[in-house]
Amino acid sequence: MNDMSSLENGADVVVVGGGVAGLTLALQLRKARPETSIVVVERQHHPVPEATHKVGESTVEIAGYYLREVLGLGKHLTEEQLPKFGLRMFFSNGDNSDITQRVELGHSVRPAAAVGTYQLDRGRLENALGRSLAEHGIRFCSGARVTAIEMGEGDAPHQVTVAGADGHNTTLTATWVVDGTGRNGMLKRRFGLSKRFEHEANAAWFRIAAPLDIDDWSDDPAWRGRIVEGRRELSTNHLLGEGYWVWLIRLASDAISIGIVADPRVHPFTTFNSFARALDWLRAHEPQCADMVAAHADELADFRVMKDYSYGCEKVFSAERWCLAGESGLFLDPLYSPGLDLIAVSNGLITDLICHALDGDDVADRAAIHNTVFLLLAEGWLGIYDKQYPLMGNARVMLVKVIWDTGVYWAVPGLLFFHDQLRRLVDRPAIVVGLGKFGTTNAVVQRFLREWAVLDDSTDLDPFIRFYDFDFMPRLHLGMTADLPEERFAEQFAANVRFIEQLSGQLIAEVSAEFAASDQPAKREQAARWLADETMRTLIAIYEQENPANPVDPAWITHDRHRQLAVAEESR
Repeated sequence: MNDMSSLENGADVVVVGGGVAGLTLALQLRKARPETSIVVVERQHHPVPEATHKVGESTVEIAGYYLREVLGLGKHLTEEQLPKFGLRMFFSNGDNSDITQRVELGHSVRPAAAVGTYQLDRGRLENALGRSLAEHGIRFCSGARVTAIEMGEGDAPHQVTVAGADGHNTTLTATWVVDGTGRNGMLKRRFGLSKRFEHEANAAWFRIAAPLDIDDWSDDPAWRGRIVEGRRELSTNHLLGEGYWVWLIRLASDAISIGIVADPRVHPFTTFNSFARALDWLRAHEPQCADMVAAHADELADFRVMKDYSYGCEKVFSAERWCLAGESGLFLDPLYSPGLDLIAVSNGLITDLICHALDGDDVADRAAIHNTVFLLLAEGWLGIYDKQYPLMGNARVMLVKVIWDTGVYWAVPGLLFFHDQLRRLVDRPAIVVGLGKFGTTNAVVQRFLREWAVLDDSTDLDPFIRFYDFDFMPRLHLGMTADLPEERFAEQFAANVRFIEQLSGQLIAEVSAEFAASDQPAKREQAARWLADETMRTLIAIYEQENPANPVDPAWITHDRHRQLAVAEESR
């Protein structure tokens, strides 16, 4: 791995940075085009510490599929990492001193293996990738640093200067250069491509070197009995409150990762930017979590912070033979764990672009389209986080938001990725149109959720909501794995986009009717504004048109089955 002499012959592709984005890209390139010569240069010596603490320890379905199926890492994920028991959320109630009194959203039984997700010790993953690169004949030089890149003009190769640990410099030629240096953004800074997102939030996170279990927070048999198959501790557990969420992620190294993520307008960064302050903050907002951490404070492994972590980029792929991978381009938000998803999407587009170029194709149009698709997808994704942190203190609205966000993720980007369609959008104008409609609908719903949360005062909710309580959720979840032929895919994608419009129309119609019947003038006035909005009226019309043939139970919006059952019992 550390042999500088292996660099002297140059390469088709030089990847600068051997974190998870660069390592996975190199492996994907080799699998897609075995004759491609690839060099990865990484500043850190390999193998890295097994329990390297990096944000991005939890995967969701796209990243799980990418690692397992596209890269062939199923054995590593099964034997050296932990299976994830889905997303789980606990909403604030009172002083949060009793988790059994908090509304819970999550799975009761394990989802199918075909949509499997994982909790990752990142050091373990990166070491496994490093070994895999060696097995595939990819030159991987760790403990070295790229000090200069001279971009070649026209067909001239790029010149990449690498400094080894001994201070010796080597210059190698590269047809393509990929920047995987993460937040340092070597090429992004050079080309002045930084873009600021309006979304602002801060994070602090740490590991406790002990296998702590959230189920130990209560011995209530009814609460524990909610889980039929699986273990709560293997979920990515989220504790939510006004303007914040806290994650708890169990790791295979018998540690737990705990993070605080908060809107600075509600929770200033200075209130949790050291371990002592973070513990005090937890005592004030999440006392059960604080008690657990305090009891194991002597097993603190590390502590990290990231201020104003969200950022964008003007361009990530170029026909001038360079690309930005992973966080070298952009980073959105850790809620819903999209980081590795975006790496998977980006790497697929980069692989497609470079393979076509090395095969002699003119990739100017392909680079432009891939760049546009990725940035539109990423910035549309940003909409589910931007200005949404105030919703986290409202259990009913946030429940609806999480179900909506999860369902549409499965229906659109998940379906596209599982069927390897994103790199083919160059030739799929109907799919691009559908993506545009989806983006518009999602933006409308996110705005609606913000306006709803301002006035919603619901309190009487079901204590435990399962993702599969609503029949459309397992259908969308497992639908990603349908392995549809080309002629069926476009039809299913269009049906999914239409169904999302139907769901959004139902949401707007249900809440508008509820507000219109309220004795509060502010609610009635808000309902009138929604019903006067042309885009919202269009979505309501789609709902009214589609619902007779494809009815959807509004319980995903009302979350009041316990009340419905009580009324039914009284009527008997």
